[in-house]
Amino acid sequence: MNKRKNKGYKDSGKKRFDKKNGKQNTKPGKQAGGNPKGKQKNVTAKVTCSGLSKEGKGIIQWEGKQLEVPHLMPGETAEVLVSKKGRYVNAELKRVIKPSEDRVTPPCQYYFQCGGCQLQHMNEQAQTRFKQETVKALMKPFGKPEPILTMDHPYDYRNKSHTTFGMNQHRQVIGGLYAQHTHQIIPMERCLIHDPKADEIVETIKDILKHSKMQPYNEDTGQGFLRHVLVKVGKVSGEIMVVLVVASPVFKGKNNFVKALRKAHPEITTLLMNVNNRGTSMVLGDQEKVLFGKGTITDTLCGLEFEISAKSFYQINPAQTEKLYGKAIEMAELTGKETVVDAYSGIGTISLIASRKAGKVIGVELNKDAVRDAIRNSKRNGVKNARFYQGDAGEFMVQMAARGEKADVVIMDPPRSGSDEAFLSSIVKLEPKRVVYVSCNPETQARDMKYLTANGYKVEGIQPVDMFPQTHHVESVAKLVRKEEAGNR
Repeated sequence: MNKRKNKGYKDSGKKRFDKKNGKQNTKPGKQAGGNPKGKQKNVTAKVTCSGLSKEGKGIIQWEGKQLEVPHLMPGETAEVLVSKKGRYVNAELKRVIKPSEDRVTPPCQYYFQCGGCQLQHMNEQAQTRFKQETVKALMKPFGKPEPILTMDHPYDYRNKSHTTFGMNQHRQVIGGLYAQHTHQIIPMERCLIHDPKADEIVETIKDILKHSKMQPYNEDTGQGFLRHVLVKVGKVSGEIMVVLVVASPVFKGKNNFVKALRKAHPEITTLLMNVNNRGTSMVLGDQEKVLFGKGTITDTLCGLEFEISAKSFYQINPAQTEKLYGKAIEMAELTGKETVVDAYSGIGTISLIASRKAGKVIGVELNKDAVRDAIRNSKRNGVKNARFYQGDAGEFMVQMAARGEKADVVIMDPPRSGSDEAFLSSIVKLEPKRVVYVSCNPETQARDMKYLTANGYKVEGIQPVDMFPQTHHVESVAKLVRKEEAGNR
C-alpha cells in the first residue's frame, strides 16, 4: 500500500457531486443539503478525533453530541464543517491540522467521491489494527480472537465488477460507480480493487458505444438501451464472463457489437445479455440470453472446480476465501467419519470442500437455482458423499432431530443480517458436537453466539479474516463446541 504521508491534507469529506457540470463542489456551505433560506446552520469547528466507529469514521464531540466524520483518524486534530438542521447534525472533514502518522495519500483518485472504499487514507497497519480491534470488541464475551488473516496484495482482488452507464451533460457516454447514497454516476476508468482486466473490458465497451448508435439507459426518462455491465473473472481459470444488462430484448447492431468486443478482448469466454426493464434498484432482470460461449465460467477454489453463472453467488475475493474456508474446515475437526450439515449452502462451496474430510455432507439452501448449481458442481468434482436439499435449513434440522437423526457438525454461513432465533433453536435441538459459524458481519455473529452460548455451547476459537481490504468490512469464523464435549476434551 502507498505509505506516503500527506502533509498538507485537505478534504471536504463526502464531496457533493454537482449534477449540472459533473464536478465536485467543495466550497464550504455548498455541501449536500446546502443552506436553503437560512434554515440550515453551518459551523466550522476545530476538533480532535477520539476513536473510530464500526464503519471506520472518526468519532468527535461537538456541543455535547458524538458525531462521526469520514476520513478522520484517531488522535488527529482537524477542522470540520458541522451542518445542523433541526435535530439532524452532520459533520464533514475540511482540513487535517495535525495528521496521524498512519495517514497516507489515498492511491485512488475517486476515493473521496465514491464511498465504495472507506479506509484508503489509512496505511496497512492502521487498517489491520482497526479490523482486529473491531472483532476483539464484539467478541469480548467469548474470548480473544486470533490475529487477523490479511492479504499480501490488498488491491485488484474483486473477481466481479459492476459498472453503470449513462450520459453526461455534454451527451457523452460515461460509465462508473454511483456516488455514495446517490444515483449520480462517477465516471471512472479504473477501480483499484477490481480485477484490472475487467476495467479494461469496460473501457472498450465505452469506446464501442461512442462509435455506435447504442445509447446508455436514462433512468429518469426510461429511454436508452445499456444499463449496466457485469464482468466476472475466474482468477485461476482465466475465464471471463461479460453480462450486458439492457432495458430491451431488441439488440440492434448485436452482431457488430459482439464482433468488436471479441476482437478487442479474445480472452472473453462468454457474453450474455440480461434484460432488466424494471424501475427498481435491482441490477439483473429475469430474462437472459447467451450471445457467445456457454453462458457460464469456471474457477478453482480450494482445489475444487466451480461453475459460475451470471446470477450465482461466488465469493468476491478467492485468495482470502481459501484462508477463510480453510480455517472453517480446520475448526470442524473432521476425521472422515462425521455427518456435516452445511446451512445456507449456496452453490455448494463449503459443502464440497468439507466433503473431502467428512463421512457425509448435507447441504441445505432456500434458493432453488443455487441448489441446482450445487448439484452440478458436485457432479463436476466427482463428489459422492454430499447431498443438497432445497428448503429452510432451520426446519430441515428440526425435522432431522424429530426423526432421531444426528449431525456431528453444523457449518453456517448466513447473510449479513445473521440468523434468527428459529434457526438457532434448531441447532440446539439437533445438538451437533460442533458449530462452525462463518460470518460476513461480526456484529450479528456476536448476537447469535450469545444465544448459542446461553443454550449449551462454548466458544473455542475466533478467527478474523480481511476479505475486503480498503473497506471497513471484516469477516470472522468461530468454533463453538457443546459444553459436554468441551468438558471431555
